[in-house]
Amino acid sequence: MNMSFLQELFSTITQRDALRWQRSEARVPVDNERVIAACRALLESDGEASSITLASRALDLYTRLDETEKLRFFERLTSEFSADPERIDEAYQRYQASRNDGDLQALFNVCEPSRQEVLRRLNLTTGGTHKLVGMREDLLNVLKAHPDLLPLNDDFAHLFASWFNRGFLVLRRIDWNTPAAILERIIHYEAVHEIQDWNDLRRRLDARDRRCFAFFHPAIGDEPLIFVEVALYKGLPDQIQPILSGTHGVIEDPDVADTAAFFGISNCQVGLRGISFGNFLIKQVVQELKQELPNLRHFVTLSPVPGFRQWLDSLHESEDHLDDGASETLTLLDDPDWHSDPAKADRLREVIKPLAAHYLLQEKNGKGLPLNPVARFHLGNGAELHRINWLGDISAKGIHQAAGLMVNYLYVLEDIERNHEQYTTNGTIACSSSVRDLKRRARKLLTGETEK
Repeated sequence: MNMSFLQELFSTITQRDALRWQRSEARVPVDNERVIAACRALLESDGEASSITLASRALDLYTRLDETEKLRFFERLTSEFSADPERIDEAYQRYQASRNDGDLQALFNVCEPSRQEVLRRLNLTTGGTHKLVGMREDLLNVLKAHPDLLPLNDDFAHLFASWFNRGFLVLRRIDWNTPAAILERIIHYEAVHEIQDWNDLRRRLDARDRRCFAFFHPAIGDEPLIFVEVALYKGLPDQIQPILSGTHGVIEDPDVADTAAFFGISNCQVGLRGISFGNFLIKQVVQELKQELPNLRHFVTLSPVPGFRQWLDSLHESEDHLDDGASETLTLLDDPDWHSDPAKADRLREVIKPLAAHYLLQEKNGKGLPLNPVARFHLGNGAELHRINWLGDISAKGIHQAAGLMVNYLYVLEDIERNHEQYTTNGTIACSSSVRDLKRRARKLLTGETEK
């Protein structure tokens, strides 16, 4: 007998039951109490068919909650579905006395909060995975104001790390023949360089000098998890506007390109924040491109530097951290059109590029990692901080975020593992000699505590 047919029939029956319930209950007011009760019933269920129906009901009830009721639901899920301390103590005492694997497993079982099992069972229904990703997005929206919900967020992260394991992800190339529904999502989710319209998208998918790849997960269908845009190039690109407009550097024949430039990486699902896909994506795309285009020699990003202008402004405001000449030069940034004035731009370049090298190499967050999030991502993947590009992005966003700077992070396949190991073990950042020279020049501009 065809097992696929049986599975589809079983799914159809459970979905039909859930749909009947949704119709009968559509006008009944919903509050967090009803969703909590549905979760308790789901935990007590011991049949697969009934569990699927109950999971569908619980998720449908949740989607009908307003923001206040969702918050209350999260609070109750965190507090009322936690692990039982008394059972943990008893299990630990038994393990202490026996030291056998059975009691160790029993200890593991009682340490797990029951809300994790609730989430697992909610995932049974069709579309449950995507709905749970949406639920975590709702949780993240309130997490900063309600840190007591962190344990629930940890449960989501723990389960998602398994459900979205690299082995389950599917890499697909996005081109103009990709279904329109997916292309619409690519336009919507682009987070680095906004896609203006369908013509702009078609330009970015041009088979001559562009490539786009995305990761998908079978459980959430045509919803991309993350995608990367690539420009095929001769040499290393240093400006984003020509790439976006297609006015310079167009390769008529992909075989003549020697560089693959990753100029946009966008995470699509807010609810999967903290689940790492980008490192796998870049490495697999590199392998795909090498197989398609053996002449490619350089794999490099053209990356934004979000937060640099904010750091630069705070440094400028702390007058004791900059020498007088550098401080005076930075006042030129007060002119919103400074980048259009060659004389002003040249003066600023001599100060800003060295300070950018210092910022990327020396400024750290509370965990001792680079302050800049894009730097953390690429350096953690084993890339080299290769070049700082002056006026690499002269859009309003680029000027506001990074004083127009962009950065090339270089992926040298033979060095990736070594760079990653040195970065994660002792914080060593791989960088080119030109970036090191800029950092040395920064010492003459910085004074007091900022100099390192």
